[in-house]
Amino acid sequence: MKRYTVLAALAALTLFGCTLQAWAQSVPNIRGMQPFSAQAMYMSLTGNIRWQSFKENNVWISQGEAEGLVKAQIGAPQVGANE
Repeated sequence: MKRYTVLAALAALTLFGCTLQAWAQSVPNIRGMQPFSAQAMYMSLTGNIRWQSFKENNVWISQGEAEGLVKAQIGAPQVGANE
């Protein structure tokens, strides 16, 4: 019985850890932000989203990933997207 309790506790902690990781990797919101403005910290939108992602997740995303996120948020069609 003790073995099942320990296994259940480990499973719960593992699931909780996965939930925290998914929650922490949110996409920064840049809608309505103008590039090179004070709100964008005088950066391009791509640079700003890369910086915000680094601050929140402690991982740099690539330039291509950032460009895709910017295009998705401002409504521009993505290159290679299926129509």
